[in-house]
Amino acid sequence: MKTTHYKAIFISDVHLGSTDCKAELLLEFLHHNTCDVLYLVGDIIDLWAMQRQFKWPESHNAIFHKIIELSHQCKVIYLPGNHDAPLQKYDGLAIGDIQVVRETIHVTQQDKRFLVLHGDQFDDDVTLGKFEAWVGDKGYDLLLWVNRTYNRYRSLNKAPYRSLAGYIKSRIKGAQRAISRYQVASTKYAAEKNLDGVICGHIHHPEQAITEHGIYINDGDWVENCTALCESMTGELQLVNWVETRANAQVKFSLKVA
Repeated sequence: MKTTHYKAIFISDVHLGSTDCKAELLLEFLHHNTCDVLYLVGDIIDLWAMQRQFKWPESHNAIFHKIIELSHQCKVIYLPGNHDAPLQKYDGLAIGDIQVVRETIHVTQQDKRFLVLHGDQFDDDVTLGKFEAWVGDKGYDLLLWVNRTYNRYRSLNKAPYRSLAGYIKSRIKGAQRAISRYQVASTKYAAEKNLDGVICGHIHHPEQAITEHGIYINDGDWVENCTALCESMTGELQLVNWVETRANAQVKFSLKVA
């Protein structure tokens, strides 16, 4: 499979340090795809999960070092989210060659202006209250456990990874209402800044949509869906599902870590 070069790549919600991180798949993606600008749109490291149980296998370490390597080859912008919130205090500063900002503006090759941010800024607009947020958090933990168990069974039968969690969420009315509120809140915020739309992550639901306030693009995650938003050299924006892409291309990649 040949390497594809993009003007910009947006990835978020990798959750390094958590059980459900698909680090090997992300490493494959970064091996086969390069860019001029790499946006790390929050929750790259899951400090919440690491507080509960420290988990840092070699594949997670390989991703960490790959990002450092890429920062010497292209522009890397880190936009901390809620799971890596301690990095927010470095807003406007640089960690090595990696620029840290809470939010920024990306201008495409077609002169579309997007606000880029993680998206936890809109939590108050999405959740109805602390109790509902707690129920949602516990329910999501259960959903990830179901997704993990389901794919372990598929792996034993040599079947490819499939996001059962994403399938279930797409059929829960409450989840769809929350996603809709999130779209409205984020695009309205971008419109108030006279921008064409928003590029975000946070809710683990890759999607491109047109709302009354502008363009909404969520780059997804590397816990359930393994997706990234890629801008071509001519300015087209495309959500790339790496599981589907590698299956179609019959990718063979050997993870090598020290």
